Amino acid sequence: MNLRNNNIKRLSVEEHDVLVVGGGINGAVTAAALAARGETVALIDAGDFAGFTSQQSSNLVWGGIKYMEGYEFGLVAGLCKSRNELLDSFPSTVKEIRFLMTVNKRFRFHPWIILASTWLYWLLGRGKTRAPRLVSPRRLKQIEPLINTAISSAGIEYSDAFLHDNDARFVFNFVRSALDNGCVAANYVKSQGAKRDAKGQWITQVQDQVTDNSFEIRSTILVNAAGAFVDSHNALTGIETEHQHVLSKGIHLIVPQISENHRVLAFFADDERLFFAIPMANRTCIGTTDTRVDDPVTAVTDEDRDFVLSNINARLDLPAPLVAGDIIAERCGVRPLATLKRSDNSIDVQQLSRKHVIEMSAEQNHISIFGGKLTDSVNVGNEISACVAELGLQLDPVEKWYGEPDQQTRDTFFNRANRLGLDEILANDTNEALSKRLWRRYGIHAEIMLDAIERDHSLIEPLIENAGIRRCEIDYLAQNEMIVKLEDYLRRRSKIELLVSRSTLRQSAGLFEACEKLFGAEAKARFDEYFSE
Repeated sequence: MNLRNNNIKRLSVEEHDVLVVGGGINGAVTAAALAARGETVALIDAGDFAGFTSQQSSNLVWGGIKYMEGYEFGLVAGLCKSRNELLDSFPSTVKEIRFLMTVNKRFRFHPWIILASTWLYWLLGRGKTRAPRLVSPRRLKQIEPLINTAISSAGIEYSDAFLHDNDARFVFNFVRSALDNGCVAANYVKSQGAKRDAKGQWITQVQDQVTDNSFEIRSTILVNAAGAFVDSHNALTGIETEHQHVLSKGIHLIVPQISENHRVLAFFADDERLFFAIPMANRTCIGTTDTRVDDPVTAVTDEDRDFVLSNINARLDLPAPLVAGDIIAERCGVRPLATLKRSDNSIDVQQLSRKHVIEMSAEQNHISIFGGKLTDSVNVGNEISACVAELGLQLDPVEKWYGEPDQQTRDTFFNRANRLGLDEILANDTNEALSKRLWRRYGIHAEIMLDAIERDHSLIEPLIENAGIRRCEIDYLAQNEMIVKLEDYLRRRSKIELLVSRSTLRQSAGLFEACEKLFGAEAKARFDEYFSE
């Protein structure tokens, strides 16, 4: 907590070029891009970083093949370009994955049309991934015996990308990058609105959600990256915009591993939307729904569960149908979709574009970000940087503000990890070498863990049963990743909560030991708080 406490003090006494409100993907890349360009940046979130929409995605980094049906070829081409850039820049984190799409016999499009669409998708993606191919029902059953070919006319293989870790971890690593470049960031700091003083400087009233203390943050520019709460924060601040958000709820269910094959199974659900079964370590993530809602705070309903379970059971020949009791964890969040303000309320969320929109007021030194996707994150960072320059701040030139360390740094790390024997230690959930896991999750900061292992080799031992976490990680996390609640660790700095049921976690001796490392004297209170929710 020392890092967070120090940053809270700095937020209240220092003046900042830019204050970013919202620590989801849009806010994280904004802070990272501006801090790398030499700006003094502050970043706050009312909850934990990536604690809302950005922790509820499908973990796919994709060009949006489903948007082609709406003829949004420009959007798809742009998203594919962004996907390719992330594949090149984060080779340990963003990986190509094969999709196997099953076409139902009664589907409105012939399989050859779907195949042609995947080829166009591949071309729009500049041929970066493996090429598509048509799969006969007989061959479909051979390569994936679980698929119910009785209702299928063909299968189509194509490629996209996914996040090896969870989405929230991907977001936090942008926050970490911003911190490394001097950003002052703190989670659980809630903005209560802002106003400009006589000199035109923004004064944002905030409250520390941990201590209840209130204070002011002063900045030249205010960036509203509050995701689903952009509209409500603009109302607090008196900002008028041309756009607003319409909210669509999406859910995913985490169940025991369906298939040992590392591929995404794609289907067309009963409402003819794409529907996925996505590998997640030794589990499977299935979904999603697309339901318009008015409140950003949502929950999974029995109807949602029935929709997902009935669709997956109808399309797979499972040994036993999946039931609610098989659900290990649930993901439920809203997609904030950008649209022009309008008087009627008849918007169909399934027809809305997934483009992000940035609105800038030069007169007020204010920027609002509407929409956004993990795939498009680098573009958001670059576009906000251009807006900040247009508002008059001088940005340092930077060749690249995102991505993994260079090859020499990587080689140095892996040579040292190999000498310590970390290449031989495999995670029980993915069979991945510990050296690769530490590098992927922590990058250059994993050197700190190698230092600790050199001093005490027992730190390579597992801490939490069946979770892949090693003792060397927990000390680093406690000092460097602003973990305030146990959920921050289990759900966002890691994906343990998505892989291990709460009942199993509660019985884990290693989990309480992790609490003691993370929270010290407050360990029992934080443990009880988590399991009382």
